[in-house]
Amino acid sequence: MRVAFVSMETTHYRDTEGARRFERVARHLAARGHDVTVFCTQFWEGSDETVERDGVTYRGVTISPALTSFAVRLPALLALFGPDIVHARPDPPTGVLAASLGATVARAPLVVEWFGDESVDGSRFADRAATLPDMVDTPSEMVRTRVRERGATAETTQVVPESVDMETVRETDPAEEIDVVYAHPLDESANLESFLLGLAELRDRDWSATIVGDGPEREGYERQVRDLRIDDRVTFAGACDRAERVAYYKGAHAFVQTAHREYFASELLWALACGCVGIVEYQAESSAHELIEEAERSFRATDPQQIADAIVDAGEFERLTVDEEYAEFDHDAVLERYLQTYRDLQADRGLL
Repeated sequence: MRVAFVSMETTHYRDTEGARRFERVARHLAARGHDVTVFCTQFWEGSDETVERDGVTYRGVTISPALTSFAVRLPALLALFGPDIVHARPDPPTGVLAASLGATVARAPLVVEWFGDESVDGSRFADRAATLPDMVDTPSEMVRTRVRERGATAETTQVVPESVDMETVRETDPAEEIDVVYAHPLDESANLESFLLGLAELRDRDWSATIVGDGPEREGYERQVRDLRIDDRVTFAGACDRAERVAYYKGAHAFVQTAHREYFASELLWALACGCVGIVEYQAESSAHELIEEAERSFRATDPQQIADAIVDAGEFERLTVDEEYAEFDHDAVLERYLQTYRDLQADRGLL
């Protein structure tokens, strides 16, 4: 299949979760043997119009992020490429309008990948970015609801979750056993204090905890751990790579999720696949609770005391290092959802 991805700014300009997901899907499609080109602002040196990375071709539409020039040039380039599918990001919304025009000329369906962290305002152009596509993919029901509030319908929106590498989960050796682990950048949305206050409620019990992540709030959280007199049982592991994180998750009995904002709780998903019992504190701006709605090995909480109770109750479940229930979130399984969407949209247009 010939797929045109459209993203004016790649991760080389703005490294966001949504941008990383978008480019990861492109790489996975290319690894499956599909012909994938990302139409974007040039991020490489020299005068070459294209460059290849990890099997994906990147086609420079402009040499710098110039919205007007990008939108004017894109439709003709898409038409010349002749894609079977056009898959775009909603930021900027004008880029979606240009991608829609190019897709129409190429007689190709348009899919928009709306992660939730894009800089999309409340303008009519942004609303058109939600209603023009044949399908809008979102990572969670929370984000899907927000897209529908812009005018999209139930029929033209769907949830395609983030994915994990189950092979990595199965093959990584566990780290030293601990009772509970937390993972999130230690920034303004981390809300680590809920977790720490929950741990403080368990001072009289024997437990150990690891905090994975780094950021501007780390020093303050380390001070809070000392003030709560639990610093002898809490380890700050800092920023860790994927292999290290998986090892920590496989060594832990439970994973606690308290962050204020999550468009998709990726680290929670990895931890669940590694056998952790999931403990999620409900947050209005987080979709994390969606991952455990039907999970037996999980608890919901609304305050530190309930987090503490859930950590204790997690002991009712046996320790696991792999939970095959989450194989449906494997990279290959989730990629197949994208491919099936492409096929369905082509079939609806009589293109198959």
